[in-house]
Amino acid sequence: MLHFIDWPALTGGLLIGASAVFLMATLGRIAGISGVLTEALKPGSDWWRYAFLLGLPLGALIALATMGIGGTERTGFPLPVLALSGVLVGLGTRIGSGCTSGHGVCGLGRLSKRGLVATLTFMATGIITVWVTRHLLGVL
Repeated sequence: MLHFIDWPALTGGLLIGASAVFLMATLGRIAGISGVLTEALKPGSDWWRYAFLLGLPLGALIALATMGIGGTERTGFPLPVLALSGVLVGLGTRIGSGCTSGHGVCGLGRLSKRGLVATLTFMATGIITVWVTRHLLGVL
């Protein structure tokens, strides 16, 4: 384990960081997915938002096709729970003025105090949620 490097994860992280820097350097925009998506849904949105959003699943498909890298399908989750989870994530991004990519990748990269607080909140909430569901509810 001392010499183990997860090359696909490292490569993905570098590409995410590079794309965030590129977007900021070329267009002066933050690569936060919730903000990009929200603005793309408005009439007359800039072309780059659609290209950015299209690149997300395309990048995953390219990784799957070229390297065989893909997620593991998880089953057994009731549709109402999944729907409620999606709504809560969307609500959280609105309340938090952004998502993990906006605050975690771009906010921390810009040394934003708000990004740091938001990222620490995301991480703490995730840790608490996993602990409660695994150890108190025995769900996972």
